[in-house]
Amino acid sequence: MSVSPFLWVPFTLAAAMAQVFRNAFQSKLSARIGTIGGTQVRFVYGLPFAAVLLAIYLAIVPAPFPTIPPEALAWSFAGSVTQIVATALMLVVMAKRDFGVAYAYIKTEPVTVALLGLVLIGDRLPWLGWVAVLIVTIGVVMSSLRAGDDASQLAEWKPLVVGVASGALFGLTAICFRASIDLVPEGTFMMRSLVMLVVSLAIQSATLAVWFVVKDASGFWGSVREWRLSVVAGALGAIASAGWFISFSLTIAANVRTLALIEMPVVALVSRYVSGRWLTAREWAGFALITVGVALLMFAHAA
Repeated sequence: MSVSPFLWVPFTLAAAMAQVFRNAFQSKLSARIGTIGGTQVRFVYGLPFAAVLLAIYLAIVPAPFPTIPPEALAWSFAGSVTQIVATALMLVVMAKRDFGVAYAYIKTEPVTVALLGLVLIGDRLPWLGWVAVLIVTIGVVMSSLRAGDDASQLAEWKPLVVGVASGALFGLTAICFRASIDLVPEGTFMMRSLVMLVVSLAIQSATLAVWFVVKDASGFWGSVREWRLSVVAGALGAIASAGWFISFSLTIAANVRTLALIEMPVVALVSRYVSGRWLTAREWAGFALITVGVALLMFAHAA
């Protein structure tokens, strides 16, 4: 059965929207139970939901479980560890800086995804794709800043280093997970994606379990106390991750992570409508650049 070359687009958009709400729940949890507690819910609480998604798929499309080669496990392990660290750094930056400035740091990720994809696994963007990535990144920085923010805030070196490191690690995570899915030799793209999602979440949950046993379990018990928020964050995390993994199985990671930034104008417009504050000229300009960049990306992909 042929697959549309644009099938990754709806999965990416669904993942981006789920991620917005998951980040909000994680940020709220981190304020209550600490960074580690907020970090682990997307993995520990997400694993059961990911397993359910895989079980539902197998019930609808019965198929033998694919063989997972050691190379796929190695890439999955690397991506799992880097994602834990990237998530923790993201929450640290969001706790210490204004959300918009923190978001501008972290969402330099598409540039690092494109570079790392080329270097590590040979994913090549056409030249127009590179232009799209740069335009979208500039748009993100412009639209993330509020009135009164200036270049001096972006240049503060400590949050800058942590935020850009978080974005770079998220980029590396995307490359690792795409490589792990590609190395599974059998099964549909859905099967390979969901299997490696469950494997990765299992690795992350086991890694965090070791931390809780050896170092400090207060974050886990805090999430148990806040189980309602934790369960919702875990479910949203599983949905978002499933969308990312499926998209990674269909196209290069740079396409996925660049298109995902279309979430910004949508979320901002909704929040502005609710709050009653109109958009500034800089925000409009940033959103216009994001939209143009995404349109260029789609054109480059079609070409």
